[in-house]
Amino acid sequence: MNANLMELEAPARPVREREGLPGDFAIWIFILAELLVFGIFFIAYAFARSGHVELFNTSQLLLDRTSGAINTLVLITSSYFVVRAVAAIRENRNRLCARWLGAAVLLGFVFLGIKSFEFYAKFSEGITLSTNTFYMFYLSLTFFHFMHVILGMVILAVVMVKAHQGGYSRDDHTGVETGASYWHMVDLVWIILFPLVYVIR
Repeated sequence: MNANLMELEAPARPVREREGLPGDFAIWIFILAELLVFGIFFIAYAFARSGHVELFNTSQLLLDRTSGAINTLVLITSSYFVVRAVAAIRENRNRLCARWLGAAVLLGFVFLGIKSFEFYAKFSEGITLSTNTFYMFYLSLTFFHFMHVILGMVILAVVMVKAHQGGYSRDDHTGVETGASYWHMVDLVWIILFPLVYVIR
């Protein structure tokens, strides 16, 4: 009887966060669909390369690996900033969360700037999708990823503005986790794309 009374009088425990995937479930459907598309691209690239090894190796040497490596570090660092943003909002610190997201978006601009310079250099050399099979894949894959970076930056910017306005809290920050999940997908794809297209011979 006393035990029952103690249970009734005990203060309610705080509601635990939803277990499972972070963010909105719908974003994970979208992420899986995007990864499937990139996966098909990567498999097609591997098959094409197996039939034109010399062409792919020769063309690959003309890519700017330094720029690709710098962009890899840029995206990895931006993902770390996004992780810090999620940690900040879990501590109910909206403004700090917004600052971390702003830093991630800034690095997104750095990535786009470096990649745009690469595209400009290739187009200036007369290289297009029809130059050869390697460049068809290189330009298609990197531009497709380029557009995903832009979309990711838009998502992070929207979340950043809402966080700056105090729109999230320790108990309600699904939007931050949703944006973070998408950005990590963009980062993951580049981590696979860079060695596959720029390095592996």
